[in-house]
Amino acid sequence: MSEITEKKKVLSCIQPSGMLTLGNYLGALKNWVNMQEEFDCTFAVADLHAITVRQEPAKLRSQIYSTYAIMLALGLDPEKSTLFIQSQVPEHTALSWLLSCNTQFGEMSRMTQFKDKSAKHADNVNVGLFSYPVLMAADILLYKPDFVPVGADQKQHLEIARDIAERFNRIYGDVFTIPEAYIPKTGARVMSLQDPEKKMSKSDENANAWVAILDDKDTIIRKFKRAVTDSDNRIIVSEDKKGVSNLITIYSAVTGKTSSEIEKEFEGKGYGDFKLAVGEAVADELAPIKANYERFISDKAELERLFKEGAQSAERVARKTYFKAMKKVGFVL
Repeated sequence: MSEITEKKKVLSCIQPSGMLTLGNYLGALKNWVNMQEEFDCTFAVADLHAITVRQEPAKLRSQIYSTYAIMLALGLDPEKSTLFIQSQVPEHTALSWLLSCNTQFGEMSRMTQFKDKSAKHADNVNVGLFSYPVLMAADILLYKPDFVPVGADQKQHLEIARDIAERFNRIYGDVFTIPEAYIPKTGARVMSLQDPEKKMSKSDENANAWVAILDDKDTIIRKFKRAVTDSDNRIIVSEDKKGVSNLITIYSAVTGKTSSEIEKEFEGKGYGDFKLAVGEAVADELAPIKANYERFISDKAELERLFKEGAQSAERVARKTYFKAMKKVGFVL
């Protein structure tokens, strides 16, 4: 009889901070769909993290629904993975307090994102903005994942989660699994269409700099036609052709073609042809997601049923970890 190997656990969360971009999709979300075949996956809408920046309540609520619907539209399957909304599992905030009391002030003050966000939101430098990496550690450690997918800007947060977990285990005994960073086999770093020196971001003031997952075909093609390139009209990957190289990266990610295959395909052709081809390929890739999204977001009752079931499933796991941590610290349960 062949031995059944238990799947490794993976956890990843995404904030409901507005419209998700092509960069979010190609950099991370597309991999989530593939990962659920290989791993035991837990995915969350990290809505508690959103309020470190002042939010309009109605808009936040709408964005939570929207982000959950996008997760489903991508192909994340509640039958294969646990999909839930962070704030609906109270153990996240409860464990965060235990971990806060085992985290040093100096560790938090060194977090680069706190410095960046404090500069951007100088009128609201709140305690949550300072300590949210501890909540992020709780998000991770509750589910004992083996791996956490991280981009370059999240490595520091995973490191602090590992440090907190190791310290807690050392003081109180074995409670938390120490997670490893998971670097996906595929995952494109997508840059701004208007300034390829910086990452594509929905916070960019230039609407032509980024493509939303839910943009329609005409909008997508228009944005790619306006993408910044250069003057020599050669379609090759090169350090001094960042705009063209970014478009090749995007085209490669949605078609599966290699850079050299793309260079051959467009040899002797101009930027106009290339930009149109990239726009159409991206539009074709995103069209089914947009169609699925419209279906899910139009059925609020079904969305609520799914995320409530997801929260119940998540809490069954989270409660065990939280109670074990509480008992180890010495609380009466």
